[in-house]
Amino acid sequence: MSKLTDLPKRILIGRALRSDKLGETLLPKRIALPVFASDPLSSVAYAPGEVLLVLSVAGVSAYHFSPWIAVAVVVLMFTVVASYRQNVRAYPSGGGDYEVANTNLGPKAGLTVASALLVDYVLTVAVSISSGVENLGSAVPFVIEHKTLCAVGTIVLLTLMNLRGVKESGKLFAIPTYVFVAGVFLLIAWGAFRGLVLGDSMHAPTSDYEIHAEKTGLAGFALIFLLLRAFSSGCAALTGVEAISNGVPAFRKPKSKNAATTLLLMGTLAVTMFCGIIGLAMATDVKMAENPAKDLLHNGEPVGAAFTQDPVISQVAAAVFGDGSFLFVVLAAATALVLFLAANTAYNGFPLLGSILAQDRYLPRQLHTRGDRLAFSNGIVLLALAAAILVYIYGADSTKLIQLYIVGVFVSFTLSQIGMVRHWNRHLASEKDPAKRRHMIRSRAINTFGASFTGLVLVVVLVTKFTHGAWVALLGMVIFYVTMSAIRRHYDRVAEELATDEEPEDSARPSRVHSIVLVSKIHKPTLRALAYAKLMRSDRLEALSISVDPAETKALQAEWSERGIDVPLKILDSPYREITRPVIDYVKGLRRESPREVISVYIPEYVVGRWYEQLLHNQSALRLKGRLLFTPGVMVTSVPWQLDSSEAAKLRARKRAEWNPPGAVRRGPAPRPSRREKAGSEK
Repeated sequence: MSKLTDLPKRILIGRALRSDKLGETLLPKRIALPVFASDPLSSVAYAPGEVLLVLSVAGVSAYHFSPWIAVAVVVLMFTVVASYRQNVRAYPSGGGDYEVANTNLGPKAGLTVASALLVDYVLTVAVSISSGVENLGSAVPFVIEHKTLCAVGTIVLLTLMNLRGVKESGKLFAIPTYVFVAGVFLLIAWGAFRGLVLGDSMHAPTSDYEIHAEKTGLAGFALIFLLLRAFSSGCAALTGVEAISNGVPAFRKPKSKNAATTLLLMGTLAVTMFCGIIGLAMATDVKMAENPAKDLLHNGEPVGAAFTQDPVISQVAAAVFGDGSFLFVVLAAATALVLFLAANTAYNGFPLLGSILAQDRYLPRQLHTRGDRLAFSNGIVLLALAAAILVYIYGADSTKLIQLYIVGVFVSFTLSQIGMVRHWNRHLASEKDPAKRRHMIRSRAINTFGASFTGLVLVVVLVTKFTHGAWVALLGMVIFYVTMSAIRRHYDRVAEELATDEEPEDSARPSRVHSIVLVSKIHKPTLRALAYAKLMRSDRLEALSISVDPAETKALQAEWSERGIDVPLKILDSPYREITRPVIDYVKGLRRESPREVISVYIPEYVVGRWYEQLLHNQSALRLKGRLLFTPGVMVTSVPWQLDSSEAAKLRARKRAEWNPPGAVRRGPAPRPSRREKAGSEK
């Protein structure tokens, strides 16, 4: 890349970092929490609402089941957290669920987990950004009117922030995440104080509304199915838990201990906020409907399409703090911002998992390398593109996108925990120390319960959400699985072809080298190519020209003889005025006659200094090289001849190389003057 393009790059993503600075980008727990846990922490902004939306199908009377659903989500959250604390201690290398499944259940299970996680990371960005835009749009009409554009723009901005590096992005995200957490806890505490101590009556903006029940009198299987569907929607609060398991290498030492502590802290905060919002929603009589335009009634009439249904957390904040109050505005702003930043969980998990998969040859190798800021830049850009496409297709509608959600994460939860059970079984078979065996047995029990519980939830999610959009997530997993399998087969096939043989080296040597210099006319590039070809000491050397115009061919032969060039000139007729095909056919014919003979083709080329001059030269050479590239046993050598314009381009390039844009070079403090210099200045 030209030095002139370095200035905007440095402004956007910062100064390039040396590889030995990687240790400085590692995260302490206080930064790792908002970086890796912003997704589950921010889910309290939409997960309680999803529970109430599903229950509203049966009317307000079904809302009294929401506390029990919250309890089930809490039990599931702590089960998953306890299970993943075993994961991060046993597998601290950062492979997470993929490494656990791949090591203990085999490559196919590992690839299934990887496919599920990649889909879930893309959906995390799409859902979080779309939900944040909707929350912001309730206060800023322009945002909701241009929802898709604003969502895609936010993805671009978040991508640039992450390209600056994990540590810098973590500092940027820490403040709004902690403000959001503090705001929610203040909301819960003040709401509980007003309701339990002061005895105040708090009412949400929709407390006077009614819900038109789509299905009434549900009982038996229909009621159970509805509750299971509500539970599966509430499980959105668990998305992102696995990111800490995948991101252990980003923690400061001791990595496993810090990751396990962060997991426990994240789980405690998330379930407390989730239960608190559900409780306050019940106390303030919040009403939610899947189709508010016709199912939400005010004074017996549908509210209509012009009505905007605010999220549960906004309605609760309006009831507790007062609509439009300072604390209400602060919490609303923090909620919208943290929903945007929740996508950062995926921005840290996706590139790291992509790097591991690339190392295992399941994804292109470009995803394995770090960028200028020591972040996995290619993985970050790929995630942004996939999420932007998904947001565009679904119009940044979080209600539609969330139906695709959490399928992938529970696939990875379940297979990971099954893998951990096999991990402990394998170690128990050889461990003799009683203390260690007791620890392993306890860990195996935790993972066994976790595998059973998450497997049951996976079945529930698939059954209740399949027709509502979960099939799209499954299709995405299949596409990732098939694509990664094909990439692995390609890399394996290439490695097999490039592997050295067991035979002695002499057997691989060609019997002869037949060199061909392509000639169009006699000029300096042709004479240089002939001279260079002679230095190679080929077994046979000849010049080859294609006869397109008989007069020009005759003139070429005459000049060749007059100059006394000691290289035989062969002329190939081309009645259809083609250049490339006769050369290819001639070379292939030589290969058929002598399969062990190597054909070395020398092509004279002009080197020009301007892009538009390139269009006027070397097109035949480019086509020939492209075709000869796929011909076995043929070596192609370009013999360049630099024109005057290329020399001018070289001078321009040298000037650019000597110029450094602001920020490209980091200069230290000014050197201190020596004693002699000080004495001279005093005189």
